[in-house]
Amino acid sequence: MDIFIQQLINGLVLGSMYALVALGYTMVYGIVNLINFAHGEVLMIGALVSWTVVTALGESGLPGWLLLAISLVVAMVACMALNYVIEKLAYRPLRNAPRLAPLITAMGMSLLLQTLAMIIWKPDYKPYPILLNDEPYEFMGATINLVQILILAVTAMTLAGLMALIHGTKLGRAMRATAENPKVAQLMGVQPDKIISATFIIGAALAALAGVMWAANYGSVQHTMGFLPGLKAFTAAVFGGIGNLAGAMVGGLLLGVIEAMGAGYIGELTGDVLGSNYQDIFAFAVLILVLTLRPQGLLGERVADRA
Repeated sequence: MDIFIQQLINGLVLGSMYALVALGYTMVYGIVNLINFAHGEVLMIGALVSWTVVTALGESGLPGWLLLAISLVVAMVACMALNYVIEKLAYRPLRNAPRLAPLITAMGMSLLLQTLAMIIWKPDYKPYPILLNDEPYEFMGATINLVQILILAVTAMTLAGLMALIHGTKLGRAMRATAENPKVAQLMGVQPDKIISATFIIGAALAALAGVMWAANYGSVQHTMGFLPGLKAFTAAVFGGIGNLAGAMVGGLLLGVIEAMGAGYIGELTGDVLGSNYQDIFAFAVLILVLTLRPQGLLGERVADRA
């Protein structure tokens, strides 16, 4: 039972980070029918910018929580600016092109960001400083630390705030109108270009938040660190229903729990043939099953056909 509770906690923490990134995927897809495969690299840029700020201010004597907060704000601003530029220069000119063109561009942008990050920050792994008290707390026979508690709390507040933004503000109504039919929305006074840019900016802020959380939880950063979380977050978005915000949240949390449970019990299930390092197979096994049995995802797809 202790192993179950521990893996459940680990899965919820991991799934929270997947959910934040998956929201960026699903928001962009809902607005412009584009899978932004460079989104994982935005997470990576956020983590590396945060590491740079923390390292630069490490001798300032500021408390750890304040260093983390400052680095998070700088990382979010940097990622929002980056995603704005990516959308304007790489995706906007291809908005009316065949779907294959922006898809290939997104893959190319992912490789470009990885290469630029490798040049700027070098390819070696960098330890992320421990900024908060890492003393574990006991919970029903399992342990959880302050960073993990913070991840769960911040994710819950962020998801609640995003839902309030989408369903209770003028910007949210404009985003939903643009997703439904951009031409009609434009006739009603909505400016689709600004709404699409705002969507990319919000998605970048969520990815930066997930990147800083990832770095603080796992303790290292590197230029390829965003590829696998980005791919799994895309899997989570498909799992929940691409284009559906609630689906992205549910898909991210479920995928994290499935992956953690798999890591905890894969040895027993396979007679110790496979170890916990094979946990990644569960994410992609889930993707295959979902695409085979329910292609629209658990909560269905709310993306309307373009007029």
